[in-house]
Amino acid sequence: LLLLCHAEEAAVIVSGLRSTDVFVGESATFTCELSHPGVKNVQWWLDGTPLHNNLVTEISEQDGRIHTLTLNDVACHDSGTVTFRAGSLISSAKLLVKGIALLA
Repeated sequence: LLLLCHAEEAAVIVSGLRSTDVFVGESATFTCELSHPGVKNVQWWLDGTPLHNNLVTEISEQDGRIHTLTLNDVACHDSGTVTFRAGSLISSAKLLVKGIALLA
């Protein structure tokens, strides 16, 4: 008797988050690509605070592998560390929001 055991290959991060600099009022987009779909417990964080889909924070998923976070109309206080978690996988990057210098 031959038993075939198919162990599901663990997903890995193919393309992690990249640090982004934007100006106040602009949008900042972060993308993380996983090796295959179906990873549970996907969560985005900004400086340790969980993010949820709303008018300012857009969270989307394409093909179950490409996860995207867009922060709209950012302010200086949004600067910090963006973290993507999918199960035990973690990717982080810095968000720097720059003010606009007004010329006198």
